[in-house]
Amino acid sequence: MERIEKKLKKEMNADHNMKYPDFEQMWNGIQQDELKMVNEPIELLPRKRKRFVLVAGLAVALMATPVYAALNYDWSTILSYRAGIQSALDQGLGQTIEKSVTKDGFTLTVHTAFIDDNRTFLLYSLKPDATWDGMNVSFDEIGLQDSNGDFIQGNYSHRWNEDLGLFQGYFETDWVADNQKSDIKFLMKNIHSIGDKELPINYNPNDSHTQNFTIQKDGIDNVILQTFEQSDGKVMLQSAVQFTDSEMKNKWVRIKALDDKNQTIKEAETPVFGTPGATGEYFSQQIFTSDSLRAKDTKFQLTYEHTLDIAKDNWNIEMNLSKEQLNKGSFKKVVNIPLENASNGIVIHEMKVTPTQVRLILTHKEKYAHIPYMGYQLDIGGVLLDGGRWNIENEPYKTELRFELTGVDVTSLANQSVALVAKHRVDIKDGDEQPIHLTDISDTPQSKTSTIGEYSITWTYYKKDSNLYVESFSTEPTFGGVSQTYYLDHKERNYGMPMMTRILGDENNKQMDEYKNFKDKDLDIYIWKYTTNYPDAELRIPLTFGK
Repeated sequence: MERIEKKLKKEMNADHNMKYPDFEQMWNGIQQDELKMVNEPIELLPRKRKRFVLVAGLAVALMATPVYAALNYDWSTILSYRAGIQSALDQGLGQTIEKSVTKDGFTLTVHTAFIDDNRTFLLYSLKPDATWDGMNVSFDEIGLQDSNGDFIQGNYSHRWNEDLGLFQGYFETDWVADNQKSDIKFLMKNIHSIGDKELPINYNPNDSHTQNFTIQKDGIDNVILQTFEQSDGKVMLQSAVQFTDSEMKNKWVRIKALDDKNQTIKEAETPVFGTPGATGEYFSQQIFTSDSLRAKDTKFQLTYEHTLDIAKDNWNIEMNLSKEQLNKGSFKKVVNIPLENASNGIVIHEMKVTPTQVRLILTHKEKYAHIPYMGYQLDIGGVLLDGGRWNIENEPYKTELRFELTGVDVTSLANQSVALVAKHRVDIKDGDEQPIHLTDISDTPQSKTSTIGEYSITWTYYKKDSNLYVESFSTEPTFGGVSQTYYLDHKERNYGMPMMTRILGDENNKQMDEYKNFKDKDLDIYIWKYTTNYPDAELRIPLTFGK
């Protein structure tokens, strides 16, 4: 009870700029109804117990009102990367929905909707059957359905709230209604309780050969594991998982290493999971210290998500969404400013502003063009908003930069100076016609150097299990790495399969390509593309000038 009291005090003291219900009328209702739960007049109760009854009664009354969600639900954790929605919520914006549907012991509630010219965003909660408390859940289907019956996809995220005994989540989609108001349905189909399943794998990390494990279970065909030596006493464990059921690709299949105490061995570097391969397999790479991975009694498990239980049904909530509330302050502005020193004819075409988000629409002459900066900020009158880059579905000649709007009054933004700040430049460059001659290829690693442009590259190559591996690395800090290599068979290019997944702009520029079933002793390979990396580069582009 003390927790409820503290929560209520905290929330009621906060300024939510909301229209509250008639508390005087509510108090009368509490006096008439809720206090009948006790057998003695409230005046005769001990002070502490009296306080308990009053707060409990108030809490019960609040639960029956739409304002309860704003008072008692803290959405800040789930909205940590959607700060514009949190800011709008704090200002009392958002369309109150507060509609629920209960089936098979599961209650789905849509609390608040935000719809503007950039996106449609719903805050929802899902209270499961008590036997599912705390378990992770997923859905066969989650999304919107318009008045024509067309399904609208989006992305969602949710977290378990231990205190409230429910999941708090959001659903977000780029779909927006053509009209100011729209009838729409939010739906969930088949709720799955998800847990990890673990299968032991008899992998020997001291054996450098490729090791293949047949699984033939739960949609997994087989797993291929092998180790590659790294610098500084590290070793890369690479796994390739092949599936009989393509749905398993979404179940986060990974390898877990355990020490002699059955504790998970942590990776020495950030792992990369689920990189698609050319023949449908999924690659993952995990880098460990050699001592920890190869310690005595180290064990390995194939770990993956699977369904523990399923509630088969449809949960649908019909709503009439309106743009009207978030129209205030919204505007579009065509700017058509070229991105300085960028190839592919990249132009900042338009700025779209709503109370929750600013989007910059970039156009380019090439499909899915590389935008040569890794970080983006929007400077609005001295307030810096962090942003990110997004591809637009079915729009290969456009890219969006999105910024959650917080700390800025949207109604004054049209009169503010706005500038785009682009940071950390990474350029993708074509290779040249200069071959790298690999000679005396064998199981013994050999090295040689070559140059491209102003950069010196060290190549290490060797055979392993009849496959040729070609590694590249440079000590030059501005060299971002070789993207891929190839060799010529007459005039046809045969590309190596990249065996390492690197993030553009990463300081590690090491790369490794695999050539399957290689039998020759010599080979000329070529660089297809490589990158250059300038972490300190910064470009500032004024978009509007304040009045």
